Amino acid sequence: MKKIIEGKIWTAVCVALTLLMIVSAIWIGMRYYVSMDIYQTPSMFLEGEYSVDGGEWKSIEKDRYITDHFHKIVFKGKMSKKLLMYFGSLTISSKNVWYTLKTSDGTVIQSYNFDDEKLSYEHTQTDKPLALDMPNTPGYCVKTIYPDYLTKTENITEDSDLIFEVEYPYSYALVSYNDCVDVTAYYNEGMYLRFFYDALPPVLLFVLICFFGLFFFPVASFILGKIDYKYLTFGMLSFLWGLYMIMQQISGYLNLWIVDPTVCMMMDKITGYCFVAAVLFYFKANMSSRGTRIAANIASAAYLSCVFTVFILHLCHIRDLNASSMTMNFATAGSIVIMIVLLCVEMRINRNALFFLLSWVPLLLTVAIDAVDQFIHLPGSHYFNYGLAITMIVQIVRLIGDLRLQYKEAIRHQQMQKELYEAKVSVMTSQIRPHFMYNALTSIAMMCEIDPKIAKEATITFAKYLRGNMDSLKQTGPVPFTQELEHLKKYLYIEKLRFDDLLNIEYDIQATDFVLPLLSVQPLVENAVKHGVGMKEDGGTVRISTRETETAYEVVIEDDGVGFDINEQKDDGRSHVGMENTKKRLHDMCGGEVKIESVVGKGTTVIVILPKEGQPNEDTLS
Repeated sequence: MKKIIEGKIWTAVCVALTLLMIVSAIWIGMRYYVSMDIYQTPSMFLEGEYSVDGGEWKSIEKDRYITDHFHKIVFKGKMSKKLLMYFGSLTISSKNVWYTLKTSDGTVIQSYNFDDEKLSYEHTQTDKPLALDMPNTPGYCVKTIYPDYLTKTENITEDSDLIFEVEYPYSYALVSYNDCVDVTAYYNEGMYLRFFYDALPPVLLFVLICFFGLFFFPVASFILGKIDYKYLTFGMLSFLWGLYMIMQQISGYLNLWIVDPTVCMMMDKITGYCFVAAVLFYFKANMSSRGTRIAANIASAAYLSCVFTVFILHLCHIRDLNASSMTMNFATAGSIVIMIVLLCVEMRINRNALFFLLSWVPLLLTVAIDAVDQFIHLPGSHYFNYGLAITMIVQIVRLIGDLRLQYKEAIRHQQMQKELYEAKVSVMTSQIRPHFMYNALTSIAMMCEIDPKIAKEATITFAKYLRGNMDSLKQTGPVPFTQELEHLKKYLYIEKLRFDDLLNIEYDIQATDFVLPLLSVQPLVENAVKHGVGMKEDGGTVRISTRETETAYEVVIEDDGVGFDINEQKDDGRSHVGMENTKKRLHDMCGGEVKIESVVGKGTTVIVILPKEGQPNEDTLS
């Protein structure tokens, strides 16, 4: 079994690493062999100046991305000769903005505006597939300008003054121009080429992450023999992380395949909201106390209610998803803060909660940096994605380490179960060995002539005793003491039938609400009968008693037989494996121990101590 589990885990890891290497090789090969001259991605296709929200005019710097936050930004300048003469097409990919390209005299060359009757359907002959028909929502749009058409039909030359106006129609917040408008200049079908070159390799990588999350952690949990909610939620989190990152890579291309721009925007937003929901459920899975888990369920349900509400408002054309972004940002932040507070409360009883919180520091730090970036322009952008990647890698490493520990624990448990099974077989065979059965059957045969009624009762008792021994092979855990006592009484009934007046049995049972391994007391009683009072000419008494102390339950087996010297190494030709197995089973299953006191000529006392810490609660016993 150990080799099977280990083989499956290593197979999954090797397959994942192999696919990762293949994707990396494809990406590196494309980077090496594909020429960047096939297409270009200029920050702005005009050479001139721009103004943000009616402010001062700034020069457009070549090869420098425009990160200004705006509600309306206007560009004035000339289209470069290279774009007009050498590139066949110019594609503008926009997100949540309207824009218009016109000449200095106001002639519109290209527009994407709510007043545009054709909107984004002018390049297709279909009847608005997947259209939600929301004319006041820009969504995600991809449009193409053909320079050859401009030069021949519109008489646009490299000396013509052009104006490019971009308007963000939402009033609740400013956005960066670079995040709203992307330009691609190419010779032929460059948007698809750019997708294949820039977006496809990371998309394949994140597809691999999706499959990794969807199969590796849940399957690993199943292989270990149990369904662990923590691994299932993290598997879903990894899947949605990969899906979220895929959407980040392809969101600018969605309008190439999905005609309605609002549907493109909806897909991007919903993917992000689902990812946040998965984060909340994963947080809850790492909580152990009932109170914090209930509070986490309420917070998660409240967040999902917000998602459902804004989605319905979007479908009903009341308020689109982008207009509800600020509301959802507050809902997300509030839910995460609640989860962090609950985990802080959890630290009192679960020390792993602290390490779990620390593993999310990179993401929380980059979220804070992005929040500050809304007010001051920091170098670079999208810190959130880097923090998210670091955090998810930390989570994967942490859970793989946890899986490794559970794997070792599962192997140890299997080994212990094997040893316990062998011990139970040993106990059973030692108690139904041929001479014991011969003596029992001989005693019953003699009683058939003396008292048939007692002989019948003895036969039934002996049959139940044998059946109890056989049933012990199916028992994998501790049993209530009352069950062990009933089986013990059957054994002593048979021995009493054999020894008659030479064997006296006394019981003093003061405590029964505890558990112990099946057939763990009987070998001790058997020793008292056979090697204690059985070796004494005039017989004796075996006394079985139980008692409860402040910290443990105790089972005491006393006899007034011949006794022995516990310090003497006995070499009597008998195997003492049964006694050692009994001690091991008591220790492994209940944390118990066995103490033996004996005086030669006076008898032996055996005390089985079962700590209360290893016992189930009273509700379980009842």
